[in-house]
Amino acid sequence: MYEKTFPNKRYAKTAKFLEEVLPIKSSILDLGVENPFSEIMKTLGYQVQNTSGEDLDINTEAVIHTDVDAVTAFEIFEHLLAPFNVLSEIKATKLVASIPLKLWFSPAYQSKTDKWDRHYHEFEDWQFDWLLEKSGWVIKRREKFTHPVKKIGFRPLLRLFTPRYYLIYAERK
Repeated sequence: MYEKTFPNKRYAKTAKFLEEVLPIKSSILDLGVENPFSEIMKTLGYQVQNTSGEDLDINTEAVIHTDVDAVTAFEIFEHLLAPFNVLSEIKATKLVASIPLKLWFSPAYQSKTDKWDRHYHEFEDWQFDWLLEKSGWVIKRREKFTHPVKKIGFRPLLRLFTPRYYLIYAERK
């Protein structure tokens, strides 16, 4: 069902995972500006508000002063220089997050035209787990999945069976 409903596999996997760990109608602070997936969450029945584009490395007010059931962060932490800071400041007791995993055959992403669209970190799963643990979170569920691309070559072949994304559900200790 999910693969046919959403524009890509990543959205389908994330929506299914979210519905399995957070009750519909939960209030969510989604880190990052409004985006196609925050709209999908609203369509699913979640009450979603987004941060407003502030630099979360410097300004964590949004996560400190928001009363929500959960925080979501889909492909956000790799863009931050110090994700520990914002993770430590989150007041909600539930976190659903995803990151792109570091791939040995592909360098970290960096846009040539957008200074914000780059990855400072690309984590291995154990590194992200450790970051969450050190910032006060206990992972209750995790899932990795591939994200094949419709191209020909060595890297696209590796993407068929190498996990690219890592999803977690965590609760505050």
